[in-house]
Amino acid sequence: MCGAVAEAFLDSYTRLHPEEVVKRLDLFKRSLPPFDLAAATAKYKIMHGKGHSPADREIWEEVVALIQEFKVADKYVFAVPMWNFSIPYRLKQYIDIIVQPGLTFSVDEKGNYAGLVTSKPVFVAYSRGGRYEPGSAAESFDLQRKYVELILRFIGFEEILSIVVEPTLAAGPDTAGQKRLAAIDAAKKMAESF
Repeated sequence: MCGAVAEAFLDSYTRLHPEEVVKRLDLFKRSLPPFDLAAATAKYKIMHGKGHSPADREIWEEVVALIQEFKVADKYVFAVPMWNFSIPYRLKQYIDIIVQPGLTFSVDEKGNYAGLVTSKPVFVAYSRGGRYEPGSAAESFDLQRKYVELILRFIGFEEILSIVVEPTLAAGPDTAGQKRLAAIDAAKKMAESF
């Protein structure tokens, strides 16, 4: 459902800005390097100027290339469904790869963090089967939107536009369809000022 909302947003945006190039990244089709012990070890060896092997260098360069690919965009659109109160594992893997010191955030000698992906807007379409509205008993289960927006702010995003489509299951298909249509209309309007 969030995919349909993101598509409506992009369709509206590209109609208004036909000169813009839109690059799509499907995290379930894209090969992502594992950010495992080998990658973490390579990262720290290289970052701290310690001896590293050609294999370490190759692993880290693949991570850096993915980060550079992410950072080169001028604007961002995400479609994020809720999975088990959080986000899909491929998105979490992608975040674990791109959120790296010196590349997407910095930390000074006093331990203060600063994002390095700045002055860029982002639109996020969320969908979830239940309701997790602020102030509700279910709000604490929302580890989706809270996490995504915390990470985006951490790496420097300040202009975060979002639409939440909920409930997509709990209230039945008629309600889900109505919520979907309302979200698509709202997304098209938001795209006009993106």
